[in-house]
Amino acid sequence: MKTKTTVRKDRERRELTVERTVAMPAQLAWEGWTQPMHIVRWWGPKGWTTTVYEMDVRPGGAWRYSLQADDGSGETAYCRAAYDEVEAPSRLVYTDRFADSEWKIVSDSEMHTTVSFEAQSGGTKISIVTRFASSDQLDNAEAMGMIEGFTDAYDRLEDYLETLQGGKDSMETVISKDGTKIAYVKQGTGPALILISSAAADHQDAEPLAERLSGHFTVYNYDRRGRGRSADTAPYDTAREVEDIEALIAAAGGQASLFGSSSGAVLALEAADRLADSIAKVFLFEPPFIVSDSRKPVPGGYVDQLNSLVEAGKRSEAVEYFASEALGIPEEYIGYMKADPSWNKMELLAHTLAYDGMIMGTAQSGNPLPAGRWEHSAPTLILTGENSEPFLHEAARALVELLPRATAHSLVGQDHSAVIMAPEAVAQAVVDFKR
Repeated sequence: MKTKTTVRKDRERRELTVERTVAMPAQLAWEGWTQPMHIVRWWGPKGWTTTVYEMDVRPGGAWRYSLQADDGSGETAYCRAAYDEVEAPSRLVYTDRFADSEWKIVSDSEMHTTVSFEAQSGGTKISIVTRFASSDQLDNAEAMGMIEGFTDAYDRLEDYLETLQGGKDSMETVISKDGTKIAYVKQGTGPALILISSAAADHQDAEPLAERLSGHFTVYNYDRRGRGRSADTAPYDTAREVEDIEALIAAAGGQASLFGSSSGAVLALEAADRLADSIAKVFLFEPPFIVSDSRKPVPGGYVDQLNSLVEAGKRSEAVEYFASEALGIPEEYIGYMKADPSWNKMELLAHTLAYDGMIMGTAQSGNPLPAGRWEHSAPTLILTGENSEPFLHEAARALVELLPRATAHSLVGQDHSAVIMAPEAVAQAVVDFKR
């Protein structure tokens, strides 16, 4: 179901405002407007194809594009715009004019457009305000279908977002304490179990594991805030993510077990400590603590660097920095990762990588875990892959020493990819845990 488009016409100011709230983070909405790879997929009315010839998003930069009818008529509209103001990721102002096929400006076709992106609990409110040279031009634009064209573009944007996120799967929602909408898939029968994804992942990555657990649990497989179908609210704080889990537990009837993968395991630890009475069991797959010199520590300025890269629109570079510094992947292998389709998905989630960095805090600095940091008393199973790097086994042993009711278990023949690549083995270990 498409969200509602709001239209306001002001003849005195010669302005037409068309706005809609879309379920995506403001940063991603901004990139949808400022990157050719995205905008060609949705810009313009239905039945028209957009081609971008130039897009230099900076004050004084040019945007040249065409809209061509898909009906075979050959009808084509050429547009030439100049950016006046660029305030990423919240405001974009440009002057747009029609042109001929040689890019010569058509007289009396000037329009001043301001696009604003406002983060809200339901996603991002996008407002398109177009000011015309005269009220007659405003009336003519309305008569020629500009409102319908913008409405179609919003529809296409939402459809494109669905495609990027892997389809229109049926998801329920809860509202977290700060008003943020959190989307989840519920399946299976039995006691409640909430799946908490790792960095650069959403609920789709855990679908095979959820399917295998659903014969033993009522599984709540959700998109963490800022990912997939869930909304986001700035500023970020780990406590808000704990509140998201609290809202899911409430939807589950007041008590649930938690399964967290990698940095999601550390979020599960945080939730177990803060929501102790409502947590039945805790399952942690390879929390990536670095507690010795067996692996290079994550840089002290890691979170700031991630945020800087994302704010500059360098999502691929942010993912590369995450892969190199947080995952410890050698540079020569990152090129192979970029060739895999999963890299594009990680780029879409790049704005949330800093969230996981904040969750990890200083626990990847090479120092021992601080005594008293996590003290929940729920039965806890810490899983590692037999073939995983030594620092992950060290992390599991260190955590067992801290928690009063923790047990470690190694999965034969597995490594850090087991949640996705070997969900049967992971699910069986969870089901077999009787403590």
